[in-house]
Amino acid sequence: MRMQIVAATVVAALSISAPTHAEISESDNQEIKLLKQQLDSLKHDYESRIQALEARIEATAINAQEARSQAQQVSQELAQKPARPEQGKVSSNSFNPAISLILDGRSTSIDETELSLPGFQLGGEAGLPEDGFATGHNELVMSANIDDTFYGELSTAIVREAGETEVELEEAFIETLALGHGLTLKAGQFYSGIGYLNDVHDHAHDFADRPLVYEALLGGHLLDTGVQVSWLAPTDTYLRFGAEFLSGSEYPSGDNGSNAEGFSLFAKTGGDINASSSWQLGASYYTAEFDVREAGGHHHHGGEEESGADNELLNGEVELYGVDFVYKWAPQGNPRERNFIFQAEYFFRDEDGDAEFVEGADFAEAYYDGEQYGYYAQAIYQFMPRWRIGARYDYLNADNDISDYVDGGIPLDEFLEESGLGDEGNPDRYTLMLDYSPSHFSRIRLQYSQLDTGHEGADDNDILMLQYLMSLGSHGAHKY
Repeated sequence: MRMQIVAATVVAALSISAPTHAEISESDNQEIKLLKQQLDSLKHDYESRIQALEARIEATAINAQEARSQAQQVSQELAQKPARPEQGKVSSNSFNPAISLILDGRSTSIDETELSLPGFQLGGEAGLPEDGFATGHNELVMSANIDDTFYGELSTAIVREAGETEVELEEAFIETLALGHGLTLKAGQFYSGIGYLNDVHDHAHDFADRPLVYEALLGGHLLDTGVQVSWLAPTDTYLRFGAEFLSGSEYPSGDNGSNAEGFSLFAKTGGDINASSSWQLGASYYTAEFDVREAGGHHHHGGEEESGADNELLNGEVELYGVDFVYKWAPQGNPRERNFIFQAEYFFRDEDGDAEFVEGADFAEAYYDGEQYGYYAQAIYQFMPRWRIGARYDYLNADNDISDYVDGGIPLDEFLEESGLGDEGNPDRYTLMLDYSPSHFSRIRLQYSQLDTGHEGADDNDILMLQYLMSLGSHGAHKY
């Protein structure tokens, strides 16, 4: 349009200022024709450009509208799908099992391999690593979507203890995929959802060993058989609630007649602080009753089998309360270059029962009412790609009340020490680690820890460990 006005103006000016036809020479006439041709050419060129620009603008608008329509359609489809379970799932094809193998090897220098914590009757898988070269917690996992309704997973641990190789069943469960309304149902044998680390497999931990509070109060972790139901709230802030109906036959509980004495509750919430930071807060509760719980203690002449001693808690009840917190930071949410993770957990356990200790012809009995608590706090910093450093502090405290003591040849002081119920000290531990991960499937870790067991007059237990972790095959995403 602008060129049309310019052309018209030039033509008008030429018309006004031009002499009569009789006065125009042939050369002037040719020059005027040339100018008109140039103006027409410019006009045509600019009109073509304007038309091309208008076509591009129109095409861009159409593409943008189509993109918005597709995005809205995808959003609607995702909104209609049920929420995925919290733990990442793996299936190599739609319904073909994904198989993964975790290889754990280590070399350890340790002063004392027996774990003894005053005030705590240990059980489950609580313990310390072997001295020298050893295989750790090797794990074989198979998982798949069974169909569009169920997911299934089986995991086994391959461990070598006392010179013998054992295969232990860890998790074997099914989980719903399409209940809708944020509901998920899990059934079988599984790690309880209480706490933050309890349902995290060992190879996914940031340190080579579990926190002391897990060793002392949960026997490493709470693994039981039963049913879990959880609900993910449809809110902007992450909010998840869960309840578990368990057999209650695993530590910190024990054998019971019904295999239906355990119950737990957990709640988790969290969200983003900004583009670089996020947080999660959790609370947990567990309770169970049992007839007999076999427990470890402190035996001068070896473990229970070696010494021939029976250390049991009869007609008992246990309650466990916990809170956990996690904070994560990564520049603009991208953890590849640098990231930082802080996490902490606190557990309080209240239990009671009839304590009985038998060694040969001698025995001791007493009513036991114990209150114990513990916590850990740790920080992990990835200072450059593939390299991380970490620090952790653990602390335990026990306040046990012993009454109605029956001396059957074992003095009270000896009973408290041998049964593990004597609360003479407060165990704690400092740990430092450095690890290198060439990829998501491999990690090499160097770790040093100093453990004060709390026993009077006992030296600190210095533990230096070099560990490798290798993942073969499909590997699911880790939890938040």
